[in-house]
Amino acid sequence: MNRINPIHIAILLIVILLFVVVRLGSLKNELTQAKSEYKKTEEVASKILGFKEAYGDKKELQKSLKKLLSLSQLRSAKLQQKIQKNSIILSSQSMDKNALNTLMGKLLNKAYNISAFKIKKQSSESVSFEMEIKW
Repeated sequence: MNRINPIHIAILLIVILLFVVVRLGSLKNELTQAKSEYKKTEEVASKILGFKEAYGDKKELQKSLKKLLSLSQLRSAKLQQKIQKNSIILSSQSMDKNALNTLMGKLLNKAYNISAFKIKKQSSESVSFEMEIKW
């Protein structure tokens, strides 16, 4: 009566083997999910890095904006600048269409974060506008 039946040991080993196989299958599924989540996270990180490179350097943005606003075509526009901690607000009460075209061409071809833009036509040759550029 003190002896262990070898059939019981074999059944116990088979049950343990089945448990390990089932557990291994679920771990494989978790691993594939983790891999796909990692790839998605890696893609988002690369996009964020690209945005940081384009919009992240505050001093470079300020320098290029200052250079842009010193163009001779924009001097006649009487641009008012209101510099804040995280942004600059540009406005003009009367700006001719050539100066506006020059300004928009330069601003939209660079990586500026334009958060607000209002434009109002005053006549066929002039407009008033206000825009906020954040950094």
